Amino acid sequence: MNYQELIDDAVDAARTHLGHGRVADYIPALACADPNAIGMALATVDGEVFQAGDADRPFSIQSISKLFTLALVLAEGGDALWRRVGREPSGNPFNSLVQLETEHGIPRNPFINAGAIVVTDRLLGLTGDAAEHVRRFLRSESENPNLATNAAIAASEAEHGHRNAALAHFIASHGNLDNDVDAVLAQYYEHCAIEASCRDLALAGRFLARHGVRADGERLLSRSEAKQINAVLLTCGTYDAAGEFAYRVGLPGKSGVGGGVLAIMPGRGAVCAWSPALDPAGNSVAAVAALDAFTTASGLSVF
Repeated sequence: MNYQELIDDAVDAARTHLGHGRVADYIPALACADPNAIGMALATVDGEVFQAGDADRPFSIQSISKLFTLALVLAEGGDALWRRVGREPSGNPFNSLVQLETEHGIPRNPFINAGAIVVTDRLLGLTGDAAEHVRRFLRSESENPNLATNAAIAASEAEHGHRNAALAHFIASHGNLDNDVDAVLAQYYEHCAIEASCRDLALAGRFLARHGVRADGERLLSRSEAKQINAVLLTCGTYDAAGEFAYRVGLPGKSGVGGGVLAIMPGRGAVCAWSPALDPAGNSVAAVAALDAFTTASGLSVF
């Protein structure tokens, strides 16, 4: 299979979607992103990388970091997490407070903001520094020692994160946070504000394609745990548009409002597409179109 041709064609197809959607502006530091940028990279389980467009251009990974916090919590603390967060699609926007009221402070899944706050709290308790744990993992898997958090974006998120603060305080009121709310939120903003490229993320996501095995051959997760994360990615990874993403792309995937989408091809590799303009659900219009074109042409979906 000619991966380079497939990636080139997918990016070309996605360029027709540039100009659609809106760059995230509720975090002011993200509002200056170039809506016409687009990149894509595919990393195979054997370490080959194929890329096109702005694949080496760093961007704010935002909620894509939630994939890595979840994996690291399961690796460090086992499945005790699942007593504190569910595994079902929310059907509501990623920052909704509605379900927390009726479900007694137990977030519906680890990829909405409320669930990611609980996962961050758990990782903070296990490691003492959740954001640094994520950064070290990403640097190692991507072989990019310069990968870092953008402090200005983290500060912008904190300044305008009133809804996230409300989520965290509500969760804490039900006894579902172990650490101080402000400390958890600071760690949450810090790992969401990590900047990485499509190439970095495709390389870093390969452990899920390798059924839990890291780039150096060390096992991070059991095969069963990797399967479970991929399952939750498929059903919950693209906010309240997960059904549409499964229908169009057919891969487990995690999106972020920075415009990136990281998708897993079990047994083959990981593929990341990025373009900053978002649809109403918070997913990149052009990145999803690129992944749609790629799986349509290649047949590489899980279905």
